[in-house]
Amino acid sequence: MNEHQIYYRSVKPSRKKIFLIEDDFELADFMRLFFENIRVSYQIINRTDDVLPLIAGFKPDLVILDYLLPEINGGELCAQIKKNSSTSSLPVLIYSAYPKVLCSLGDYGCDAFLAKPFDLTELEKIIQNLAGTTLSLEAD
Repeated sequence: MNEHQIYYRSVKPSRKKIFLIEDDFELADFMRLFFENIRVSYQIINRTDDVLPLIAGFKPDLVILDYLLPEINGGELCAQIKKNSSTSSLPVLIYSAYPKVLCSLGDYGCDAFLAKPFDLTELEKIIQNLAGTTLSLEAD
């Protein structure tokens, strides 16, 4: 089994949890700052191999996937998440700079899609909708 590179992880009690798979380090760092700003707990990794146990163990309220990932595309990974009994109920957001390609490849079962580049206000609204929460910008 390959070891997963965890870019960042922050878990705080009573916060919603987001699991992100992003292989671009700069975007992962940007998303970390965004997650901290909207006060969510998060785990950000860069690999997709053997990721279902990590997702199940983290127990996120939302999974966010880039479409273009190393070992498998985000759409196929989303389909695996939705077919796995321990992760099937998790909402999944896929983002990509190639929205037409994703639409042409069929339905992977994702709960939302966001085209890159995206507006952070739009991303925050999708997170609020899928994670079922009003995000807080106030300190704990």
